[in-house]
Amino acid sequence: MKTNVLACIDGSKHTTTVCDYAAWASSQLGASLVLLHVLPKSEPTLLFGISGAASLTPQDNITKELVDLDTKREALAKEHSRQILELASNHIQAAGYTAPRTIQRVGRLVHEIEQYDDYCQLLVMGRQGANEDDDLSRLGSHVEQVIRTTDKPLLLTWDVFTAPKKVMLAFDGSATSLKGVEMLATSPLFKGLECHLVMVADADPHNLEQLEVARLQLEVAGLKASAKLLQGEVKKNLLAYQEQQDIDLVVMGAYGHSRIRQWLLGSITDLMLQESTKPLLILR
Repeated sequence: MKTNVLACIDGSKHTTTVCDYAAWASSQLGASLVLLHVLPKSEPTLLFGISGAASLTPQDNITKELVDLDTKREALAKEHSRQILELASNHIQAAGYTAPRTIQRVGRLVHEIEQYDDYCQLLVMGRQGANEDDDLSRLGSHVEQVIRTTDKPLLLTWDVFTAPKKVMLAFDGSATSLKGVEMLATSPLFKGLECHLVMVADADPHNLEQLEVARLQLEVAGLKASAKLLQGEVKKNLLAYQEQQDIDLVVMGAYGHSRIRQWLLGSITDLMLQESTKPLLILR
């Protein structure tokens, strides 16, 4: 079955970056690219009747006008959505990629994404949306919901597109991080990339052995791989390593058994997502 990359776009200034990363990912994976734009379901305007009134003609007229306005707003919203998808498709084709398939839906983003769980192998969306500013502490309103509900790898983009050359996996020995190592070793998404395994934990023999086994797995797969065991605060160390090594893409598990889990799944203000200035690939 042909694989697909599903990119969720919203027409904000971050849409171009989402399209660029999604096009790059689909090219690496040899997958088809699908663009999804979800319109929120509109609520009809309500006007309560006044019982016992001698004549409701004026209210009936207003109600009819409001219904007409609702209809026009819905039509305009759908046309705007169509234009967003068309512009995004044109941008991708102008960059030399095959024309993507475009899908327009009405409803909730999380619900619509769930409909495609068996349809795609990678989700791509911006860390911020049309209603958010550039403050890193403010995530898109749907991001955390999507992280907690989808079982697909989720690529969260940020800033402008840079074709990844170096990828860092935050490794903690958990089942999810082991899955991340397997993905690095086997997925064509990472073909040709320099892989960095980084573990923040005590420098005991067990941790060193786990890290070395993971590094060798990547090396056997033909990847250029390095491993680093650091001590101290998880967030501080990972962010520092990311900057020092000029990492282009960070891979993390959504669940683990160490402090990384507390970091990623803590309160929204403590999420690692709010401070990293690199795109993040979140694994389940």
